[in-house]
Amino acid sequence: MNWRKTKLFIKFHWVAICVSIFSVIVIIALTIFLRNAVLAWRASESYMKTSMLAQTGITFLMFMLIQIVTMPLAGIMWIWIMNGGAANFTRLHKKAIKGKEISIGWKDVIGMEAAKQEAMEVVRLITDRAQLQRIGGKILRGILMIGPPGCGKTYMAKAIATEADIPFISMSGSEFVEMYVGVGASRVRKLFKRARNIAESEGGCIIFIDELDAVGRQRSAANSGGAQETNSTLNQLLVEMDGLKEKAENIVTIGATNAPESFLDSALLRPGRFDRKIYVDLPNLEEREELFKYYLKEVKYDESSLDTSRLARLAVEKSPADIANLIQESALIAVRNKKEKIGMKEIMEAIDRIEMGIKHKIVFNEEERKKIAYHEAGHAVATYFLQPFDDVFKISIISRTGEGFLGMMVPHPREELHIHTKEKLLGKIKSCLGSYAAEKLKLGTTTTGVFNDFRTAMRNAHQMVWELGMGKSGLVGSYVLLETMPSGTSRFAEEKVSYLSEKIKEQLNNETQEILQECLKEVEELLTKESALLDRFAQELLAKEELDYDQIEAIFKEHNKTRPSI
Repeated sequence: MNWRKTKLFIKFHWVAICVSIFSVIVIIALTIFLRNAVLAWRASESYMKTSMLAQTGITFLMFMLIQIVTMPLAGIMWIWIMNGGAANFTRLHKKAIKGKEISIGWKDVIGMEAAKQEAMEVVRLITDRAQLQRIGGKILRGILMIGPPGCGKTYMAKAIATEADIPFISMSGSEFVEMYVGVGASRVRKLFKRARNIAESEGGCIIFIDELDAVGRQRSAANSGGAQETNSTLNQLLVEMDGLKEKAENIVTIGATNAPESFLDSALLRPGRFDRKIYVDLPNLEEREELFKYYLKEVKYDESSLDTSRLARLAVEKSPADIANLIQESALIAVRNKKEKIGMKEIMEAIDRIEMGIKHKIVFNEEERKKIAYHEAGHAVATYFLQPFDDVFKISIISRTGEGFLGMMVPHPREELHIHTKEKLLGKIKSCLGSYAAEKLKLGTTTTGVFNDFRTAMRNAHQMVWELGMGKSGLVGSYVLLETMPSGTSRFAEEKVSYLSEKIKEQLNNETQEILQECLKEVEELLTKESALLDRFAQELLAKEELDYDQIEAIFKEHNKTRPSI
């Protein structure tokens, strides 16, 4: 290892070494020359000594004058050369970080156990490279991490570098692409050249490219400068990853993206490049509980009031980054409220702050408050009875700045479901229409507040009929595709035409409206039957402005109501 580092040092600094050796030789020669000159001067006559001193003084002054004039120019030129000169646009400002300096191990990788197992196998392939080669196996070259944002892809890459104990170079895909043509390809070449030199010295190197889709998306046939630059950068990346096959260096390229796999160019995904894929998904219930335990260790919290299992159930569909942010927001709220520890109250307030925005106090007259209260109460009652997949988590008639709503009913999934059935989609539509039905029933009119509810309900009904084959006519297929097909055979054609007949369109639209009407009828029948319960919720909202989960459940129990089972 020491010889390799020495060899690499000589490779990088051979010019400086040669200059140093030449300088030593010149100094030795000057020393010998001066010694002989002094001896000759001592042996000379007195008039010769005076002449020699005069010549030496003039020569020294001329030498100093030349140095004063040329040294600043040489210094400026040397700085320009060291900074890359005209090639400064393509210069890389990234430094490699040693694996042990990252200090992120497997113990810190929480909330992605399946992906962690895949990553541990990757580390074994990197560290057992010699054994793999002995049995004829190929060295691992590329790993692609795919998943939603905030799930820990960058964290996982750092843990791989730490556990494999090899240097780590990190770049974002957007850093390769500039307005100047050829800059991206040059930066790719320099990045891989640096990685090879580091691998030669340290025994290995990891290149991590975050947001790979910025440079790795499918190549375009467009002639614009931006498309050409992106294509050339991607082509250079493909060449460099292929070039590693013939090299002995232990270099692994890790890419991460939030985009779908189909968004990337197929050449990147073929064997020999990013052929090993690690899917980093949202954590499940057990993993969320472990995440809460991990992040709560970093703060002071009230152990008697905080139950991590309950917190995990409240954090359905939350990423590790979301959970970390929730704990940090809770800490800020605790400091603002002059509390020494984080309690359940601070957690709930943090959830409200993150999901709904900051409270924005608007002064409503009593008639407006009444309309908003019945609007939200209609959502709550319809969701409780007709959408059993969701809990009624919170009801509020306080305006929030997050979405600009004057009030809101916040549903919460009762359990993790990855497939949406017809019943669940119908339940969503009924929950949305609860506000419209309540306004008609209790106020005798409707308001503009139903705009977003109608939009969500119609989107679900349209998807059921047009894309999922859930209409009554039995028409099967995704008719949205036929509605927006390209006009020509080229995949770059921009003009779209419809291949659906007007008769089919009319039938599909009628079925969409039929679903909406049937759902509305069921909601109206429910709210008429539960009129007293609807009034009670509206009165409580007018008195308290907000009701949390426990208060909502207490009101339903007072009226002897039980939720339908899923």
